Amino acid sequence: MVTVYSQPNCPPCAATRRKLDQLDIDYVEIDVSESPSALAYAVSLGHQQTPVVVAGDQNWSGFRPDLIAKLAA
Repeated sequence: MVTVYSQPNCPPCAATRRKLDQLDIDYVEIDVSESPSALAYAVSLGHQQTPVVVAGDQNWSGFRPDLIAKLAA
């Protein structure tokens, strides 16, 4: 399961969604601007920018097409 913690008007978030869609990777998106607990979780992972992508035991922030491609492999 892939979870994308995002916020509105975030170009890296939009790029991440596009790449996940392009590679046909299922994901759940959570808007951190509407969920204080989701924001707290993303910050607890050590991230300070969106998107934060959590995939199993991996997590990263920002648009990372290299890591997204590894999820599709």
